Amino acid sequence: MKIVIEGAGEVGSHLAKMLRAEANEVVVIDDNAARIAALSAYVDVETVLGNPSSIEILRAAGVAKADLFIAVYPLAAQEINIVGALLAGQLGAAKVIARVNEEDYLSAENKLIFKELGIELMFYPEKSAADEIVAFLKHNSTAETMDFARGRLQIAVFKLTEDSPILDLKLLEFIKDSTPEELQQFRVIAISRDEKTIIPRLDTKFLYGDLVFTITTREGTEALYRHFGKTNVSIDSVFILGGGPIGEMLARTLDRSGLKVKLVESDKNRCIELSEKLPETVRIVCGDGRNSDFLYEEGIQEYAAFVALTGNDESNVLSCVVAKKFGVQRTIAEVENIEYIHIAEEMGVDNVINKKLITAGRIFKFTLSGRARVVRYMTGTNAEVIEYTVAPGSAITTGPIKDIDFPRNAIIGGVIRGSESFIAVGDTVIQPYDRVAIFALPETIQDIDKFFK
Repeated sequence: MKIVIEGAGEVGSHLAKMLRAEANEVVVIDDNAARIAALSAYVDVETVLGNPSSIEILRAAGVAKADLFIAVYPLAAQEINIVGALLAGQLGAAKVIARVNEEDYLSAENKLIFKELGIELMFYPEKSAADEIVAFLKHNSTAETMDFARGRLQIAVFKLTEDSPILDLKLLEFIKDSTPEELQQFRVIAISRDEKTIIPRLDTKFLYGDLVFTITTREGTEALYRHFGKTNVSIDSVFILGGGPIGEMLARTLDRSGLKVKLVESDKNRCIELSEKLPETVRIVCGDGRNSDFLYEEGIQEYAAFVALTGNDESNVLSCVVAKKFGVQRTIAEVENIEYIHIAEEMGVDNVINKKLITAGRIFKFTLSGRARVVRYMTGTNAEVIEYTVAPGSAITTGPIKDIDFPRNAIIGGVIRGSESFIAVGDTVIQPYDRVAIFALPETIQDIDKFFK
């Protein structure tokens, strides 16, 4: 597949690396020579230096023959991305998607306007990140969650601590400790350990520090959480550090849900702007959130959750550590350097948010067959979660899962069939129009896609 990316910023560079790893032909356009040089130093992609809104430059990048055009130009008005995307579509790109930075553009009415103009998808990474944090606060006993069909199936990730009931158990022993009814409702699908992802066997032992990936039906959630010694904490108050776009949208959403919200921002002008844009019930404080004495004076110890969104990974992680010491029950940190994610988890941060991973999943599905509904990159692992809708006559429907030679490093976790949802086992036969949740290592993705064409 030929893919042209407009913009070599953080998001564009991450997408270039990810899509090139899948053997795609990738071309990146940017008018900043330093960004182009930085990208070329670690990713083997073709680059074009020039104005991303220039028809001449777009033609030079081969947009006319592109299967996918992605407009993610950084640090600029969204009009550059929209103009580039519209031009790419007119020049012949098969599919076009664009990054925006205003919520209004994502309304159903406005998305329809742009779809009619040829832009397949518009996305706002900061809005997606805010939505992800709200989900973390709702499912706060896990390190990460992903819902299918409004929660009828759920991927839940648990970090094993010193008091975890399943610590040092083998998977077979975990299965024996579960009732037959429970085994129809949930399943362990993977373990992330020492930055490697393991598809567990019956003799695989659960170790301290493991991230355990599970899939469960709605009915099995309570029993699964009990096996891991976890319970959801009722979050009624949230302390937000950082008043950027994510912090602003998060504060508004949480306030709308009736939660007590305090937002700390260091820039005085931004504080004034936030006080004018956010409801009066959101308390806005101007100050240095890196100072632990300041945080204590502002009553951080009285809040159930702490969310660090300053734009500085180190500050976010360290402030979460401080929040934990003050007794805050749940902490969430924005960590944009992917290499820091494991460090943040090791330091006790409950949840990590990364805009690049969220964005990558939304875009990656456009490189697969049209049957892929959702792709999600989970933090803490290099694996991907994909939801497919099954086409009549596709290879996945030709027999029981155990007999169809499904890729070894992938697991069909669960199936949604009409109003029914269930955990997949070896004897399960996938039927046309089923929605199937798959957990897979990257090297198997293209092979999996063939089963659904």
